[in-house]
Amino acid sequence: MRIKTVGVVLRPSTEGIKEFFYEFKKEVCSYGADVLIDAVSAKSVNEKPTNIEEMFKKSDILVSIGGDGTIIGLARRSHPYKKPIFGINLGNLGFLTAVSRDEYKEFLADLFDGKYEIEQRIMMEVIHKKAKSEKRYFAFNDMVLTKNIFSKMIEIGVTSKGDEVNSYYGDGLIVSTPTGSTAYNLSGGGPLAYPTSENFIMTPICPHSLTQRPFVLPTFLNLTVTPTSSSAVAIIDGQESFTVEYMESLELIQSSEKVVLLWPKSHSFFTVLKQKLRWGQER
Repeated sequence: MRIKTVGVVLRPSTEGIKEFFYEFKKEVCSYGADVLIDAVSAKSVNEKPTNIEEMFKKSDILVSIGGDGTIIGLARRSHPYKKPIFGINLGNLGFLTAVSRDEYKEFLADLFDGKYEIEQRIMMEVIHKKAKSEKRYFAFNDMVLTKNIFSKMIEIGVTSKGDEVNSYYGDGLIVSTPTGSTAYNLSGGGPLAYPTSENFIMTPICPHSLTQRPFVLPTFLNLTVTPTSSSAVAIIDGQESFTVEYMESLELIQSSEKVVLLWPKSHSFFTVLKQKLRWGQER
């Protein structure tokens, strides 16, 4: 991969983001590449903006500077363009970001020298089916269907190609990708999944029954999720939400395009778990 143009998305609220961006830009330009930045990010650093769709088209790689939320938003918006992404972590946890503030220069040197790993992860396509229309959303982490403010609990039915899977009664249901298994799914008691596997993980939120447990299913089964007691709220990656009326359905399928992430050669998911979750340190 020859890198001529790098597209950048920032988390504007990050402390010192302007200084870091210009340091990053200088480093990239030293390798003979150009840097483009989207209009929203450009405002926070007084840089010339580029329309984000145009940036996706022109860039060879995309870089997220911020935290996991920044790279999730970038992945959701850019995935039709099939551009590789890597993230620089200026936040706290950083399951998705490839390198930290102190590591990015070394990774850039390797990247322009062709020394990197490519990882392909699934994206969930959420199709909201109404009586006379449908709308599509894309989730990199998860889709959460939960009660609205007027209901005490909610009942949710899940089917797979017409076959009833289960019904859940409680505060809602998390359906995550393997990437999202370390997010809300993990907080809700769901299992971890290897990030390049192709599964959907269903984790009930505060179920009104001790028999309800997380369930891992292969994506080829497809899932249809329906609020069967009242209207509900669907939340996509914690970044977008919409109302799902009583008995309207959400069809969940694996998107035809995967998200391509760039990592250092030394990257290991198991090492990340040990660092972030402190595995092996609590004995």
